[in-house]
Amino acid sequence: MPWEAWFTVGVVCLLIIGLARNLGPPDLLALGALTLLIVVGKLSGSTRLPAPEDAVANFGSTALVTVGILFVIVTGLTQTGAMHLLTHRLLGRPKTERQAQLRLLPPVAALSAFLNNTPIVAMFLPVVDDLCRKTGLSQSRLFLPLSYAATFGGLCTLIGTSTNLIINGEIARAGLKPLGMFELSWVGIPCAIAGMIYILVFSKILLPDRRPAISISDDPRQYTVEMTVRPSGPLVGQSVEKAGLRHLPGLFLAEIARADFVIPAVAPTEKLQADDRLVFVGIIESVVDLKKIRGLVPSDEQAATVNVPDTQRCLIEAVVSNRCPLIGKTIRDGQFRSTYNAAVLAIARSGERINAKLGDVVLQPGDTLLLESHTAFEQKQRNSQDFFLVSSVENSAPIRHGQAGIALGIMAAMVVVVTIGLLDIMTAAMTAAGLMVATRCCTGSEGRRSVDISLLLVIGSALGLGKAMETTGAAATIAEAIINLAGGNERAVLFALYLVTMIFTELITNNAAAVLMFPIALASAKKLGVDDPRPLIVAVMIAASAAFVTPFGYQTNLMVYGPGGYRYSDYVRFGLPLGLLFMTICVILVPLVW
Repeated sequence: MPWEAWFTVGVVCLLIIGLARNLGPPDLLALGALTLLIVVGKLSGSTRLPAPEDAVANFGSTALVTVGILFVIVTGLTQTGAMHLLTHRLLGRPKTERQAQLRLLPPVAALSAFLNNTPIVAMFLPVVDDLCRKTGLSQSRLFLPLSYAATFGGLCTLIGTSTNLIINGEIARAGLKPLGMFELSWVGIPCAIAGMIYILVFSKILLPDRRPAISISDDPRQYTVEMTVRPSGPLVGQSVEKAGLRHLPGLFLAEIARADFVIPAVAPTEKLQADDRLVFVGIIESVVDLKKIRGLVPSDEQAATVNVPDTQRCLIEAVVSNRCPLIGKTIRDGQFRSTYNAAVLAIARSGERINAKLGDVVLQPGDTLLLESHTAFEQKQRNSQDFFLVSSVENSAPIRHGQAGIALGIMAAMVVVVTIGLLDIMTAAMTAAGLMVATRCCTGSEGRRSVDISLLLVIGSALGLGKAMETTGAAATIAEAIINLAGGNERAVLFALYLVTMIFTELITNNAAAVLMFPIALASAKKLGVDDPRPLIVAVMIAASAAFVTPFGYQTNLMVYGPGGYRYSDYVRFGLPLGLLFMTICVILVPLVW
């Protein structure tokens, strides 16, 4: 093996160690490793190490561009509330953990087959937390299964994970026939079904019933907010419970003001009427979610008259200072809206409930106001003497409910045209993203902000490292060692590739593991003398995404780590048998399909 191959292997090993020990951000570590190869190649004059133009060529690959575009499509679905509509209707009111898992796992897997796993899990986390609060079920027995179910779905389609798209792009670049939209389903669906059965059978045995380390209800601020039932909205005539307003996490319905009387103790069977004023008390996260419910609008008419387009609005928390000129005045008399071009939606005052209409509340120093205003409000008022603290609320842009059907239609059309072969995946994704912006399902700025640049940098850098493994001969040498250990048996080689990839993806990232193992899979097929290397490549694709054993193997595993109150050992105990189960299914089915 030439020195360039040894050097490349050394750089890759350093990258793996750096990622495994979290020595820096993954994108910077990957870029640093690629830069090291380029610099040494340039100084040494070696033709085996990648030249600068070859190293960065992968950043313009169609697969990488497609991954970036898919973020915009997911944003369109999120900003229209299309995902929210689906999640709440699917879960219902299960009474046991098994019933909850039966309702949760299939829809999560189905959705993640067509959307990025991370926003799927992010969207379901508060829904599952709400479900646990209503039913008393264990969060630790639902959050990790939620993360795993999102992984299951990603294995079933070509667009299920960025890993599938990237490797499929490499397959095309290698001169092989790319995989079809649902070709991976032959292995992905059996794996997903087996994984869900495993969770249903063993979660109660292997997962602890543990209190979470953090809870969304731990916020001491209790806001009082009024919402009005829109006369033409879908909530009119529905009971409080059916409308989903009975057991909101961290929020409770204190009373209903209807015409000239007040209903102080609201029964779950109470039917909502047009123009009912609902008074809620709760934490900021739930107040934000409440504003996104279709059919509810802020009671204060100021919100409708704020001179800010809907697409440029956001929610802001502001603490009133003792120098504010409106101290001692009501919100209405002080003309808060015209003074600051912001509407007061809710007020928190030292944990106490405010028994007055928002417009009649007399402002006091220390009051925390939840405002709706322009996105530039925070920057404009940050140094103002009128407020002690001004901060924007994350994910608080108004939901465009009217475009939900359009967003779902665009997504469905993209899947159909790719499936029937009318358009390639990148062209279809670009068209869908353009339609999302053109139909106002999301704005251009929202789409740009949604793109995970660090993920794209990791993928592009890993592609360059993978190419260096191939051109220096390192991949061929490693492949030969694997084949020798496997005794030259094709199924044993497939098993060995799967095992090595599974170990890599737990140590580093799924995309980096897949890209680094791709040239080794190609070289292994060449050494074995097989005509079609796709069985070995598919094994690498499945293994790279099936990260169950550590909280760091996949981003969604880390997302549920704190909220579920998990320990590192929980992942090993529950995830290792699942990983071995997937490996067994893959080794059996892949040679039969390809």
